[in-house]
Amino acid sequence: MKIPHYWFIVFLLTVEINYAQNNLLSDDKYLEDQIYVSLTYNLLLNKPPLINQNGFSGGVSLGFIKDLPINKSRTLGFGVGIGYSYNALIQNLKISQINGTTIFDEAVNFTSNKLTIKSVDIPIEFRWRNSTPLKFKFWRIYAGMKLSYVTAVKSKFRSSTELVSTKNSTEFNRFQYGLTLAAGYGTWNLFIYYALNPLFDNAVFNTNKIELKQLNVGLKFYIM
Repeated sequence: MKIPHYWFIVFLLTVEINYAQNNLLSDDKYLEDQIYVSLTYNLLLNKPPLINQNGFSGGVSLGFIKDLPINKSRTLGFGVGIGYSYNALIQNLKISQINGTTIFDEAVNFTSNKLTIKSVDIPIEFRWRNSTPLKFKFWRIYAGMKLSYVTAVKSKFRSSTELVSTKNSTEFNRFQYGLTLAAGYGTWNLFIYYALNPLFDNAVFNTNKIELKQLNVGLKFYIM
């Protein structure tokens, strides 16, 4: 998956912001981790027979979370935010449309077959961290969920003789939601997203209902 260069520019800028904030004066009303960037490897669960992933499926997300401490030491709190995600799924489920009807087939003899998903996200987290006003590297465990509205979905199949592209299939679930967990120390945090609802609704492949779900595993970077 080719990731746009501007994502890396944004990431570098946020790292610089984090570095600069290390020199701020102590403040007992400080807030934590308000900007986030995540990079993930995307896995498909509940794959029907004959359907497999056959390439690197990756994703990137960027957003802002409002930190809401709930105790005096500010080690516990909630986080509510908004973000944007781009995810690509490389697999062999061919999606085409004939006379307004969406057809799901096994892709064979192809050079590429990709499903891309763009969404606006609302992350909600319950946060534990052992930070202090002067401690900028600390342990954290943030658990919660992510609500997403898919703004665009596109499939593209390419072979030596055929090019098939579809956009915004009505069978695709525009509302996605799942559980999230971010845990780590300092800059580096393991991140997991487990979808609770399938990608498609009322979609059938070989007489079987398609119940594909995403499991995204990667790294998440939080910046104050």
